[in-house]
Amino acid sequence: MQRRSFLKITGASAMAVVIAPSLITQRLYAEDGLSLYESYEKVQLKDAEGNPLKASALTVEENYVFNFPHIATPCILVDLGRPANTNVKLKADDGTEYIFKGGLGKNNSIVAYSAICPHQMTHPTPDDSFFQYLERKGKTLALPKAEEAGVFVCSSHLSAFDPVNGGKAIAGPATEGLTQIVLEIDDNDEIWAVGALGPNRFHDYMDAFKPEFKKYYKNKRKAKRLVKDEAKVVTLKHFSKDIIQY
Repeated sequence: MQRRSFLKITGASAMAVVIAPSLITQRLYAEDGLSLYESYEKVQLKDAEGNPLKASALTVEENYVFNFPHIATPCILVDLGRPANTNVKLKADDGTEYIFKGGLGKNNSIVAYSAICPHQMTHPTPDDSFFQYLERKGKTLALPKAEEAGVFVCSSHLSAFDPVNGGKAIAGPATEGLTQIVLEIDDNDEIWAVGALGPNRFHDYMDAFKPEFKKYYKNKRKAKRLVKDEAKVVTLKHFSKDIIQY
């Protein structure tokens, strides 16, 4: 089984601890209470027909949407078609540092991130999406025209995030990176979501979109429930009726 570990580093200590994500059963906190990593029930990703999603079956640079860890928190899985960098040091707005260990799969190119923009929590909905991974040959106003894309873009305010480097914010008003969804790939090439690493905006998100949760999930209580056992995966074009990208 492929599994990524990460390093937890706090400003008060030079000690680094290597931890296997799926073995963690509690939160890891920095001194001010920021959760760097949170473990959730191991959830298997399944396609629209209910079959286990295979890492080798992913279309390169396609946006695959699934909800995790909560029923109403969307995430995007992408095979970048190129290896993600390893041991990338990232920093939350409060100064806490954490380490992105890289991608998964044969080419270390499979990554997943929360599809909630850390700027103002723009996210995909069944009606529309202003947030997506933009393929390398794509163009976005968030980056100079001469630059290659291959980034996550929030078209609400043109923030861009680098998936090769742990979802780091690289353009626009967002100051923090995306929350990484920690994955495992088992010996059968099947993909599982096991936790979240980095700045955690799930609770703020839950407080901000109560009318939306009533529309799509009946109420906030149901929207807040944790995903159990399995999560359905669909492409973004099948998840959102309208995809807006600038």
